[in-house]
Amino acid sequence: MHKVLRVLSGLAVPVLAAAVITAGAPGFGGYKVKQGDTLSLIADRYGTSVKTLVALNKLPGNGNAIYAGEVLRVPGKTTTTAPAKRSQLGRVTYVVKRGDTISGIAKRFKCSQANLRAANGLKSGDRIYAGKPLQVPVKLHPKKPKARTDNTFAGRTYADHIVAQANRNRAILKKRKLPTRSQMRSLIVTTSKRYGVDPQLALAVSWQESGWKQRVVSPANAIGTMQVIPSTGKFASSIVGRKLDLLKPQDNVTAGVVLLSRLTGAARLDLAVAGYYQGLGGVKKNGVYPDTKLYVKNVLRIKGQLERGWDPLR
Repeated sequence: MHKVLRVLSGLAVPVLAAAVITAGAPGFGGYKVKQGDTLSLIADRYGTSVKTLVALNKLPGNGNAIYAGEVLRVPGKTTTTAPAKRSQLGRVTYVVKRGDTISGIAKRFKCSQANLRAANGLKSGDRIYAGKPLQVPVKLHPKKPKARTDNTFAGRTYADHIVAQANRNRAILKKRKLPTRSQMRSLIVTTSKRYGVDPQLALAVSWQESGWKQRVVSPANAIGTMQVIPSTGKFASSIVGRKLDLLKPQDNVTAGVVLLSRLTGAARLDLAVAGYYQGLGGVKKNGVYPDTKLYVKNVLRIKGQLERGWDPLR
């Protein structure tokens, strides 16, 4: 059996039921009243007035009463879903303390005394007592989603689909048994000699990029020891004549070394290193970015240290 509470027109009218939105006449939606709903709250949700709702629905007693399960005509499109403001309205339970008053509680929670009374079935002269739980209508303030931190690398933010691919590749590599950093260093040296690239240069680039670790995947989906992105992997594949799998250590190193071979053959050393990081086309078109300059400086410094016998693994 539904419960009906009669109050003054325009004041809160709590009722029992679940809320849904149904189809209505053209230009209107249908709203099925839910527990705790009031004409004033429904009017606020749909950007209208109590007077308008009363007129649209020909409510008896000028809207003095609504009941659970009643479908009201509300302004809006017939295909609409529950309005966004619904999620901004809610209730909290407050246990009355000694000395509390309706006016004091209403002021504390920034709601009207009428709505507070109506939410709890209280009349104007009803008293409250310490220990009594009250349902207090409040506006909810949804938490803003936290800003993503996994889609930014070197000051640049990457699209969600790229980050998703990077996450998948990272998960794959996490499950694989991969060479040690010492083994990766040997692989870089032998591959560099095969393609005519200075091994110390390839080692320096790889150390700067990943520390000779195959499990590293950046938010930009730069993969593995040489931090090669898929488009560069396709370019390198076309050069070696077979499809390179950047998740495999040998193929990853091959892709990076082949790229270095092409870059050093097309530009002087510092610009070749800049091209590995920024893209040689980007360097020629836009110049060397500040972060690229720092990258080049670090790579050339590491290369010099390696040539003097430095072993970062010791």
